Amino acid sequence: MIIGLISDTHIPERAKKLPKEIFEHFSDVDLIIHCGDVTSESVLNDLKKISELLVVSGNMDCMNYPKELEVVIENFKIGIIHGNQIHPRGDTLKMKYLCLEKNWDILISGHTHTPRIKEITVENKKILLLNPGSPTVPRYPLKTIMKLKIEEKKVNAELIPIK
Repeated sequence: MIIGLISDTHIPERAKKLPKEIFEHFSDVDLIIHCGDVTSESVLNDLKKISELLVVSGNMDCMNYPKELEVVIENFKIGIIHGNQIHPRGDTLKMKYLCLEKNWDILISGHTHTPRIKEITVENKKILLLNPGSPTVPRYPLKTIMKLKIEEKKVNAELIPIK
């Protein structure tokens, strides 16, 4: 399964629309996960044209989406949050404890506008922390999205820069 990961689009407040490259990069995905701060239903309508969509609500969203989701894909238990629940932003220790509490193998979050692919090991359990960054208002030198491939009990996350 190929999953497109996106977060912190902030449309139309901080950008007019999604960059066209996103639609090209996500053309082969089976699922898209938006990690919040969508701020406009039009973004979700555009993404739904590509693939099935899961969305969590961010701190800037007024839409009624859950603050947390959990899915199981090929025996990997995946948690999805925006990340404003974890302070300070991107606190690895708090993310680790959240994963241990929920028994998540993978945590996908946003909020920081900074991409992250980090594997941590706790008592022989591997946990993968992912953040796709932002394709419109990054706090990193590049605008980014991410693809997550889950096949044959293997996980591969790829950061994709957007121009």
